[in-house]
Amino acid sequence: MKRVLIQLTGKVQGVGCRHATLTKARTLGVTGYVTNCADGSVEILAQGNDPAVDSLIAWCEVGVPCTDGLRVTVNEDQGDDIYLDFSIVR
Repeated sequence: MKRVLIQLTGKVQGVGCRHATLTKARTLGVTGYVTNCADGSVEILAQGNDPAVDSLIAWCEVGVPCTDGLRVTVNEDQGDDIYLDFSIVR
C-alpha cells in the first residue's frame, strides 16, 4: 500500500481539477480525497497499490486537464486513516 500527498499549484481552482481527479482516481482504484486549499492550491491524498498511485501521480505530472502553469509536489504520507473510496472534500 502506498500513500502520498500531492500538491498541485498554479491555476488549479475553478477549472474542474477536483472533478477530473475524482474521475481518474476512481478509474485507477485509488482511495483518498481531493480538496481546494486556502492558498489556491489543490491537495490530493492518494492511497492504494503502488502502480495505481504511481499512475495517478504521472497523470498529475502530465497535466491535469484544464490547469495552467501546473506544478506538482509529491510527499510520502505517514497517516493511518483508511479511506474506502475517493471523494471531493469541500
